[in-house]
Amino acid sequence: MSKPHPVGAIVLAAGLGTRMNSAQAKVLHHLGGRPLIAYPLTALRSIGVDPVVVIVGHQADAVRAACAPFGVRFAVQTEQKGTGHAAQVARTVLRDFSGDLLVIYGDLPFLRPESLRRLITAHQRARAAVSLLTETIADPSGFGRIVRNEQGRVSGIVEDRDCSPAQRAIHEVNVGVYCVDADFLFRALERVKPTNAQGELYLTDIVAVAHAQNARIGDAVAVGGDGSQISSRADLAEREKTLREVINARWMAAGVTLEDPATAYIGPDVQIGRDTIVGPNVLLRGTTRIGQQCRLDGSALITNATIHNKVHVKFGVVITEARLDDEVQVGPFAQLRPGTHLGPRVHVGDFVETKNAVLGAGTKAMHLTYLGDTEIGVDTNIGAGTITCNYDGFRKQRTVIGDRVQVGSDSQLVAPVTVGDDAYIATGTTVRKDVAKGALAFNAKTELQRSGWVAARRAREAKQKRQRAKKASLKQPRSQRVKPRKLSTKPKKVAAAGRSRTLRPRATKRRTRR
Repeated sequence: MSKPHPVGAIVLAAGLGTRMNSAQAKVLHHLGGRPLIAYPLTALRSIGVDPVVVIVGHQADAVRAACAPFGVRFAVQTEQKGTGHAAQVARTVLRDFSGDLLVIYGDLPFLRPESLRRLITAHQRARAAVSLLTETIADPSGFGRIVRNEQGRVSGIVEDRDCSPAQRAIHEVNVGVYCVDADFLFRALERVKPTNAQGELYLTDIVAVAHAQNARIGDAVAVGGDGSQISSRADLAEREKTLREVINARWMAAGVTLEDPATAYIGPDVQIGRDTIVGPNVLLRGTTRIGQQCRLDGSALITNATIHNKVHVKFGVVITEARLDDEVQVGPFAQLRPGTHLGPRVHVGDFVETKNAVLGAGTKAMHLTYLGDTEIGVDTNIGAGTITCNYDGFRKQRTVIGDRVQVGSDSQLVAPVTVGDDAYIATGTTVRKDVAKGALAFNAKTELQRSGWVAARRAREAKQKRQRAKKASLKQPRSQRVKPRKLSTKPKKVAAAGRSRTLRPRATKRRTRR
């Protein structure tokens, strides 16, 4: 039995993707929290393909950065002259390679490793010059059509824009995945001419070259949406929905409760333990790991975090690159920034922010607190409004708080500072010096009271208000000033029962003192 040929790969990722209507290269758009290019590279890595050459063009540096975790090589397509030209530029990188090459597009997020294996097997068994993955779909619009001869063998691929009316009726399409003998690929590309409507070199034309040379052409059938390319933002949204449904169904089958699957956004690299409950509007991204029997109430954004068992994440919490040990409670409305580590049974409450902070087992910070560049021992209580002042305008400084410390509300700890075990920080204290074990730290303050102060203040304010009103009135023209009303002394006639009578002002008696 002959030994299988080595298999490398070329990934076409140089195009901008004009239908995306974006300044960003198409392969850099995200799906499920990962750039599109990550999906085919993951599939290639899983089957051991090596070397892998990524063709870059638009935003080449950003595409290189997105590919960095996969250890691939690069070739630059400075001018985008078609997919055939893109494959040609890989020749110098692969000059010493002999074997078969998978050539795939960088916008195939649902391409599965088993489909690639099936294509490689079919290609090598048939000893074909070129083999391709095909799929029959209901709506072939936008896809290249597979043309077969009378014997049912593939004879060519016609791009959608170049199809005749008869070819547009074909529903078997090119997925955009090829397995090609490396020598044949580069020789065939030399024969390809830009005779299409776009004046470009099409990679698909190598199939026609193989047919013209009576070389063997193999094919394998793709299943399960392997060929779902992304050409527009509408495609991206549709694939996002499909991916979310697939991921959510997998986790529900694994024993995770999703209270509203339509609003649960779980990344492809996330792991969740059994009997965990995920509420509505929860986004789990990156390499987040969540243990068993946790509860995420809702409207949470969790990225690259490690959450152990029986953790309760309440409403409106943001967690980034943090670690939460067993039975931790967080929120509502808390933010755990990178470098945070909450020990077992730690409680972090509403409007608390932590950054590069380690909180020991059983410690609590329940309200309105900032803990930055901080190390706190076990069973310590941090009062509401506490701030660790970690930045002096030039560099970050660290605060160390021991075990069983009581920090009163509205206190500030100006780093660098250390508070010993069992110390007590009085309410409203600014701590600038180290506090010894078991000591009480407070700032001496004198409380004074002034009797009648409120009434006097109100009287002053009322007087000033009247004065301001008088000044404003004097600034107006005389015709607009409000004149005081004068009482009339003229008699008034009053009609009553068909006759009139005159009312005169009532005379008032002047009282005299006796």
